[in-house]
Amino acid sequence: MYMPRGGLAALVSLAAFTAGSAHAAEVKLPPTIAWTAYDVGTTGYNQAVGVGSIIKNKVGSNLRVLPGKNDVSRMAPLREGKVQFSATGSDSVYAQEAMYTFGYRDWGPMNVRLVILNVSDAASTSLATAKDANIKTLYDLKGKRVAWVKGAPALNKAVESYLAFGGYTWDDVIKVEVGGYGASVNAMIEGQLDALNGATNSPPFLKVEASPRGLYFPPVPHDDVEGWKRLNKVVPWFFKHKATLGAAIPKEGQEMANTAYPILVTTSDQPEDLAYNMTKAMIEYFDEYKDASPGANGWDVKRQVFGEVFLPYHEGALRYYKEAGIWKPEYQEVHDRNMKRQSVLAKAWESYVAASKDKDDAAFNEGWMAVRAASLTEAGLIPIMDKWEY
Repeated sequence: MYMPRGGLAALVSLAAFTAGSAHAAEVKLPPTIAWTAYDVGTTGYNQAVGVGSIIKNKVGSNLRVLPGKNDVSRMAPLREGKVQFSATGSDSVYAQEAMYTFGYRDWGPMNVRLVILNVSDAASTSLATAKDANIKTLYDLKGKRVAWVKGAPALNKAVESYLAFGGYTWDDVIKVEVGGYGASVNAMIEGQLDALNGATNSPPFLKVEASPRGLYFPPVPHDDVEGWKRLNKVVPWFFKHKATLGAAIPKEGQEMANTAYPILVTTSDQPEDLAYNMTKAMIEYFDEYKDASPGANGWDVKRQVFGEVFLPYHEGALRYYKEAGIWKPEYQEVHDRNMKRQSVLAKAWESYVAASKDKDDAAFNEGWMAVRAASLTEAGLIPIMDKWEY
């Protein structure tokens, strides 16, 4: 997850790098690789399947994609070592930060590591609404029924940012709890809610568009300075973007917000060679899977923003980028700062847990957020949040 200062204009110029080089023949992966992604049919899932097909053809390895209905079901298998990678989103940041669901006593900061980002120029993260709900702008959300997905802080925080753009909070809408992303789409079609978060090119939105309720994406006007200030206070890694791809998106495009999605992450526990070869496969086979599903062109090495990330890279990925000659000293500074952040969080968690054995869950959660914020601030790092939220 990254925080671009200049949107797509800040993308790294990597014209000298040639994908599909002679190194491609040297990609070595185990017989079976496993990723998690969102539900079957979603953007992340479809792209993972497309990548897997090429890897099977090129290397002979089988890529298994485990669908997850929420953030926990994507990150838990990664934490437990049941999968090696996850095609995920903001939940990787929240897992690193031990915030929301990931701040409970049985979680704590995860040693998440980046492999590669998808920065598509066509699709956007968005608030999708039922057309018959008559939500023309983000200022029309008051009193509407909005999806709150259990165990999915990435989705819920994104919704919170769009509410903030319009000057609202969760208290100003009717929170409709659902069990997963797919369930939220079905609930909208069935008339149980009016708005939910997702990518404009997410295939399930085709079902919403074809339903009697219809589909509409409220724009996020780029000249609304105060709205953007409120949005970025909630999610500082969202940036201005023009969506041109997706159901109900006009041909001329529409001003929206965006972030890298999906991003491929792993943990520091995974072998360096595995992360190295996965990175190599994603980059050097790019031309063969880029058209496999909508938005897959965002994995292009030319679109990577190494200096704007909020998570450290895996050593195997770093090794590949350095060998390719595209890693710069300023990227290393950002990486080192992110490594420091994870170290500060890990030490704060360890000492806090040891001193909080007798606290009940509510007190533990509140106390952790205070200690977390204080530790990061003392280390000269931004805390993002200082109070417990689920």
